[in-house]
Amino acid sequence: MSTVVIRDATPDDAPALAPLLKVLGYPASPAVIRERLGRLLAGAPVDRVLVASVDGTIQGVAALHGTPTLHRPTVVGRVTGLAVSAGRHGSGVGRRLVEAAEAHFRALGATRMEITSGAAHQPAHGFYRHLGYEDQGVRFAKRLVPPDAGART
Repeated sequence: MSTVVIRDATPDDAPALAPLLKVLGYPASPAVIRERLGRLLAGAPVDRVLVASVDGTIQGVAALHGTPTLHRPTVVGRVTGLAVSAGRHGSGVGRRLVEAAEAHFRALGATRMEITSGAAHQPAHGFYRHLGYEDQGVRFAKRLVPPDAGART
């Protein structure tokens, strides 16, 4: 059995993260991912990107964000993206990423962690339920166009 190693992502991981983000429906080039990762890492220690490596190859990623809220006494931990290579589903990679996220947010004093997952990712919903997460609420989203977008068209 291979060992899953969880570590913080680095900009050099961008090429390995591109196919994982594409699986989630967010295709981006390694250059774009490298730039986004740089911005996220600047927000540390609240924001983190974790990767799961098996035999030296990245097989999973989790994007973590700590969100202060007015209505809760502590930061809310959020996993806004979690992807595991198709060939590694059921191997413990996803579970290890979620456990690492929970440990990170506990260390920050968070008493709640949420995982966002789109409606198209039904198999993942069963996985999260299996780990003890409950369906709570509905998320609404709207695409915002920058105010100056009309001037460019």
